[in-house]
Amino acid sequence: MRAVAITAESAPPTLIELDRPKPGAGEVLVRVKASSLNGFDVAVANGYLTGMMEHKYPVVLGKDFAGIVEDLGGGVTRFRLGDEVFGVVTESVLSSGSFAEYIVVNESASIYAIPDGTTMSDAGAIGLAGTAALDSIDAAKIEPLDVVLIVGATGGVGSLILQYAVEAKANVIATATPGIAAEFVTDLGAVATVNPEEDLAEQVIRLAPGGVDVIFHLAGDPSRLPLVLSERGRIISTLGYGADKHPLATAIMANPSQVTLAQLAADMAAERIGVAITDTFELDQLPEAITAFPDGTLGKHAINIA
Repeated sequence: MRAVAITAESAPPTLIELDRPKPGAGEVLVRVKASSLNGFDVAVANGYLTGMMEHKYPVVLGKDFAGIVEDLGGGVTRFRLGDEVFGVVTESVLSSGSFAEYIVVNESASIYAIPDGTTMSDAGAIGLAGTAALDSIDAAKIEPLDVVLIVGATGGVGSLILQYAVEAKANVIATATPGIAAEFVTDLGAVATVNPEEDLAEQVIRLAPGGVDVIFHLAGDPSRLPLVLSERGRIISTLGYGADKHPLATAIMANPSQVTLAQLAADMAAERIGVAITDTFELDQLPEAITAFPDGTLGKHAINIA
């Protein structure tokens, strides 16, 4: 099978040929049809996690997957041949990723049925970002008419949080540079935008003199964010800004459990959320796409694998 991997420490991501994996007891073989590019994948490719997580080379990159069950290991009961599934690779050792034509996944791991009406491309782009968004929303406990600030609103996680916050009837202020980015978040339901390249606190206080009830910290320096909180405000961060740094902050670590994937599937099926795919790459384009992956990317970059 073809896969995009790093073959040794400090090696660049490369398209290589590997043996097709075989499912063991309790495992399913998924023919991967779609995936997406996440910041985590770029971090692994750039060597940022060397020494922090065990690497077993070649390390096939990729966390998100969507595809078709093609083979079953012994004792599998949740899935049948031909089932369409999606999920997130959650192995603690970096080795088998989803930027490959096939992947083996334990049926008890982060894998779930794709709901009717959801495209393979959308299912392949929702897993990790959707989990981070949903976990953040659950922690925030938004109430109707809350003023919400999303710092990093244009990315994959931010664009999903924005949709969930609008669904919860919040008034959302989103960070976005003027032009295409501002139009992007406004189309998703933001009532106002602030330019992250200028004084954020000053802009937010002008829009919300009473302060912000919930801040989602997904990008940038959080040190001045407490200045714009309301009396009952709180900060939800996916970047490690938690109670050890500020008493009103909660750090979120995305946990793609089957319960979370089930909720994402239901929300996609009900059209409560949608994946904002702004670019699509083929598998052989991925090494260049990873290298060029910029900060501030709009929405999700999808990957067509087969």
